[in-house]
Amino acid sequence: MKVLLVNGSPHREGCTHTALNAVREALEQDGMETDAFWIGNKPLSGCIACHKCTVLNRCVFQDSVNDFLALAGDCDGFVFGTPVHWGGATGALTSFLDRAFYADLNGGGGRFYLKPAAVVVSARRAGTTATWDQVNKYFGLMQMPIVTSSYWNMVHGTSPEEVLQDLEGMQVMRVLGHNMAYFLKCMAAGAAQGVSLPPREPAVRTNFIRP
Repeated sequence: MKVLLVNGSPHREGCTHTALNAVREALEQDGMETDAFWIGNKPLSGCIACHKCTVLNRCVFQDSVNDFLALAGDCDGFVFGTPVHWGGATGALTSFLDRAFYADLNGGGGRFYLKPAAVVVSARRAGTTATWDQVNKYFGLMQMPIVTSSYWNMVHGTSPEEVLQDLEGMQVMRVLGHNMAYFLKCMAAGAAQGVSLPPREPAVRTNFIRP
């Protein structure tokens, strides 16, 4: 079983990477395979609602979003990481998730269906819980079980060295990794015993306007 850890920070090996690395170590201790994906620090466009993904089953823009989608189908779980920018997730990660999940949802890809997910957040001081709530909404819409820890998944510090001194935060990362591994093992055990995925109904889309 493989878990993909996605770094949404513009810094490849900064505070967010440090938090994700603690999750990775716990996952590997429990026998999980892991892989890392950095979204990069080049400009990422937001979704332009062109709906080309309904035909392509990927985004029309050729950038790290499609690189991620090419990997996602072979992964069993996901951990996304982001620093806090202006009280929320980075603009790049928001654009990245908007396009990646919309392309999969619109294209019928099923890359994320019932695969567990979590977000970890790093900050100097504040904005962590708002960011945690923000990113978890993506998982809820994608029918991805949200894996939690012993506290909200956050670390504090202005450098990787300071993050490592956040003893509670680092413990939360380790517990998250172990919880993710446990959840994946439970899913695998259920599948081995013949527990099938739930039936999927065709989507019903309505709005609040009636003739």
